[in-house]
Amino acid sequence: MTPLTESGARSHVSGVCFKIGPPRLVGVEVEWFVHDDRCPSRPVRPELLHAALESLPLGGPDGTSLPSGSRLTLEPGGQVELSSPPATGLLACVEDTRRDLTALRAAFAAQGLRLTGTGTDPLARPRRMVLDHPRYLAMERFFDSAGPWGRIMMTGTASVQVCLDAGDADGPHAMEHRWRLAHLLGPVLVAAFANSPVLDGRPTGHRSTRQAVWSRMDPTRTLAPEPDHGDPREAWAQYVLDARVLCVRRPEGLPWTAPAGLTFRDWIRGAGERPPTLDDLDYHRTTLFPPVRPRGHLELRMIDAQPGDGWVVVAALVTALLDDPVAADAALAALERLDPFDRPEGAGGPRPPRSEVWR
Repeated sequence: MTPLTESGARSHVSGVCFKIGPPRLVGVEVEWFVHDDRCPSRPVRPELLHAALESLPLGGPDGTSLPSGSRLTLEPGGQVELSSPPATGLLACVEDTRRDLTALRAAFAAQGLRLTGTGTDPLARPRRMVLDHPRYLAMERFFDSAGPWGRIMMTGTASVQVCLDAGDADGPHAMEHRWRLAHLLGPVLVAAFANSPVLDGRPTGHRSTRQAVWSRMDPTRTLAPEPDHGDPREAWAQYVLDARVLCVRRPEGLPWTAPAGLTFRDWIRGAGERPPTLDDLDYHRTTLFPPVRPRGHLELRMIDAQPGDGWVVVAALVTALLDDPVAADAALAALERLDPFDRPEGAGGPRPPRSEVWR
C-alpha cells in the first residue's frame, strides 16, 4: 500500500470536497427532538422510538429511504435527522422534503411521540446517549476531556442545514465568491434564526444557545478555516490536516479512542499507531463540523432547528442569497463592511480570532 503523504492528502481533499459546476441542486437536513406527546419531560421509551422507526414506509429509489428519497438518521441523543435527496431547485426540494416529513410525523404520532424543532432541547429531562457505536463512544470521550459542551452538543442540540452546489470555476457563481459569502452570511443566519434560548428548562441568556455550545468546543473542528488562504480548496485542505483526530477505526471489540492531541498531519508524519490510509482521511473529514463544510457541495451548518415548517424559510433565504446573482451581490455588498478579516491590520484594531467572530 502506497503511504499517504501530506501533498497527496491535500490533493485528495481539494478534489473531492469541491465539485465545480453551475449551481443547480438544493438539499436540506432537518433535525428534530423526539418528545413524549403526553408527558414531554419524560424520557422517550426506546421501544416507542424503535417502533416508530420500524413503521416508516421505507422504499424510495433504493428501497432504504422514505418515499421521496430522504434518509433518516438517529442521532446520539435520540434526535432524528431527515436528509433530503439533492433536488433540482428549491421548489422540488421543498416538495420532496415535505412529503417525507409528513410520513415521519405520522409514524411518530402513532406512537404518541412528537417532533420538536428547536436548536437546543428546552425540556429538563434526563439526557443520555442512545447509541453505543464506537464512533460515538470515542466522540464522547474526546469531548468530555474539555468540559460538558461536547456531550450537550451530541445529545441536546439540533439544526437545519442547507446544501448547495459549490459553484463554477469563475464568473458570477465562482466557487471562491460563494465560499466567502456563505461564511459572511453565517453569523447573520445564526442571529436571524436563533431558536434556542432555553436548555434543560432554564433560560441561558443566549438567543442561540446552540451556537454558544458549538463555540466552546474543539476549535480545530468547529470553527471556520483561517481566512488568509485565497483558494477555498487549499484553506480546507490545511484545515483537515490540522484538525485533531477524533477517533481511529479499529477491529470489532476494540475502542476507537484517538491519541490525545494527535492531528491528522501528525498522523501522516508517523505519530500514530499505524500509517493512515485514504479511507482514514475520508472518515476524518466526517468528524469535522465547521459552520460551512464542503462535501463536494457546500453544507451550511450554523442554523438552529426551526418549529413546524420553518425550515422552508431557511432554505428559501439561503438559496436565494447564494444562487441568485443579484441577491448575492447585494448581500456581499452589505456584508463586506462587517467582515473583520477584510480590514488591514491596524485599521480599527487587530483582527479578532475566529472564535470571537462565531461566538
